[in-house]
Amino acid sequence: VQLQASGGGLVQAGGSLRLSCAASGRAFSSYIMGWFRQAPGKEREFVATISRTGGTTYYGDSVKGRFTISRDNAKNTVYLQMNSLKPEDTAVYYCAAAVSTLTVLLNRREYDYWGQGTQVTVSS
Repeated sequence: VQLQASGGGLVQAGGSLRLSCAASGRAFSSYIMGWFRQAPGKEREFVATISRTGGTTYYGDSVKGRFTISRDNAKNTVYLQMNSLKPEDTAVYYCAAAVSTLTVLLNRREYDYWGQGTQVTVSS
């Protein structure tokens, strides 16, 4: 599967952005999907994950209550709605897909496919 992330940009603290990740190739609904982010000089960090049907989601502690992951299997797209953005949310955001028997995945090493990343910059 090929993944194409979009929707990043520059936003003021307290603002919102919605990221999209469009998938092509093998049946999108067969993949667990996730969002990760990487700030300069830091390791890639788990942000959110969603099950194949969209019925189960899980979030990193730093974004819980502010970010929402969702998916539209008919459109082969996963979204990340980001509200109440903070300067510490500044990073390159990556979407990822995994083939697994589990429901959701938090570990980046368990993902099989990655998008190219989209930059999110939050100014104070």
